[in-house]
Amino acid sequence: METMEEFDAAVVSRARAGDDEAFRALVERHSRSIFRLAYRMTGSESDAEDVVQETFLRAYRQLNRFEARANFGTWLYRIGVNCSLDLMRSRRRHEDRRDPMDPEQAGNMPSLVGSVPGPDREVYAAELQEIVLSALECLSPMERSAFVLRHFEGMSIREVGRALGLRANATKHSIFRAVRKMRRALEPVMSVIRT
Repeated sequence: METMEEFDAAVVSRARAGDDEAFRALVERHSRSIFRLAYRMTGSESDAEDVVQETFLRAYRQLNRFEARANFGTWLYRIGVNCSLDLMRSRRRHEDRRDPMDPEQAGNMPSLVGSVPGPDREVYAAELQEIVLSALECLSPMERSAFVLRHFEGMSIREVGRALGLRANATKHSIFRAVRKMRRALEPVMSVIRT
């Protein structure tokens, strides 16, 4: 039975030869995981959709630079991380230019309706997800990327470092800073849950 890596290698080879259907098969196979990654990094469905499109556009343009002995999924993931980082950096630059005192532009952090998750667990879960996404906003793009890859995607320190182009110590430091900031941001929620 053919592994995913063997399948990808065969399809990439056909795509390099100009087979558009082969590249379409790669898009279908990997777009969901790239979307999930991009959504967790950007916190926005529309941004995640933009990242998916940009990721596959860059991959298509750079397909001849892909080394056949490498894992296509890992290579594509790295492109997706870079596209997400680019989008987050450009968004942050845009937000830095806004007037923080303008109430029209101020973002509201969602609050919990009740202190105990009663029978409406779905509502509570959605609120909690919004709070986590808001907490992720306080991270730098690199910290957020490292945190998402490590704690949402389950990557090892080495894999996170490879995806972000960081050495092991820099990777660990980014994850550590992100975890510390997330704990601080989520402490009010955790104290409510504990009571």
